[in-house]
Amino acid sequence: MTPSPLALLLLGRDRDLSSERGVDCPGDLPAPSDPGLAERARRARAALGDRAFVLGHHYQRDEVIEFADVTGDSFKLAQQAAARPEAEFVLFCGVHFMAESADILTSAEQQVVLPDLAAGCSMADMAALGQVEDAWEVLREAGLAASTVPVAYMNSSAAIKAFTGRNGGTICTSSNADRSLRWAFERGERVLFLPDQHLGRNTAVLQLGLSLEDCVVYNPHKPGGGVTLEQLRAAKMILWRGHCSVHGRFSRDNVDDVRARIPGVNVLVHPECRHDVVTAADSVGSTEHIIRTLEQAPAGSAWAVGTELNLVSRLAKAHPDKQVVFLDKTVCYCSTMNRIDLPHLVWALESLVAGRVVNRIVVDGDTAHWAKVALERMLALPGSGTTRG
Repeated sequence: MTPSPLALLLLGRDRDLSSERGVDCPGDLPAPSDPGLAERARRARAALGDRAFVLGHHYQRDEVIEFADVTGDSFKLAQQAAARPEAEFVLFCGVHFMAESADILTSAEQQVVLPDLAAGCSMADMAALGQVEDAWEVLREAGLAASTVPVAYMNSSAAIKAFTGRNGGTICTSSNADRSLRWAFERGERVLFLPDQHLGRNTAVLQLGLSLEDCVVYNPHKPGGGVTLEQLRAAKMILWRGHCSVHGRFSRDNVDDVRARIPGVNVLVHPECRHDVVTAADSVGSTEHIIRTLEQAPAGSAWAVGTELNLVSRLAKAHPDKQVVFLDKTVCYCSTMNRIDLPHLVWALESLVAGRVVNRIVVDGDTAHWAKVALERMLALPGSGTTRG
């Protein structure tokens, strides 16, 4: 049986440069078993010198993080790239929407490279521009668009960020979502929150004091979003039906199980987790919050961490005086983030040394303009000069 074009696209085997779902990378990659891969990466990195700047997201493999000039969350890394105008090439070891943000913030002379174009984000894919425009038309026809402010999570495509900018909205990260929502509610009666329903719900209920009844979930795959006009009118938060494939898998049973196994354990989770997980945890916060919390934790303390496994494993190694375990018993990496491996990084670096720019990420001018408008609204919020994801 021949796979359908959609199936191939989802598997990252087709070519659609406008999609976050993944495409093949042209060129021949080094074999993953090549024992000289690390040395090849060191040679290529040394040959490029200050012409290249390598960004490594916290969720990357250790073999990639080893060659990163800086590590961090997505927007922090994009800001770091913008602060290095002398770098001709920015290699973003992350996923597609992150590289888009770097292209938006860096100068026209800088070229952003994503080592594997199939490194997308399932959450970002859950809000396609056409779907969001259809939802906005539903709100417009109901007479609600003028009183609704869109707020897009950083984990969204450049097209969604631009939609937000065009329609008077702002961007948020997991650490400033409360400030972004307060800003929005000063300007409208309700918020359309894209694309992660869990971050939107957790922030609205736990930090802004709204109720679960104030939130409705808009499902783009159902007519009218699967909600009535009365529900839309009554809602304070219209939550897009999207989620993180990693954080969304943690359950309340995971929390109960780890508490039974490890007496006195502290449960530390990301706000992209489901509401029942977040309310059962001891501490909730962004990736940077998770890192800082473990750095400041006393020796001998025990922690179960609900976020991506590469980061949890790295934190466990960094804090041998503490017990740091993954919240779930099963292995769960961010599969698309893990597509950036050492062979892809070596291939991208060696191609640049040879004078070939591969897998360049370019956001068109109009999209970049309006996305930057939305980003600048976020940066103008109090305390958001340098925003962590």
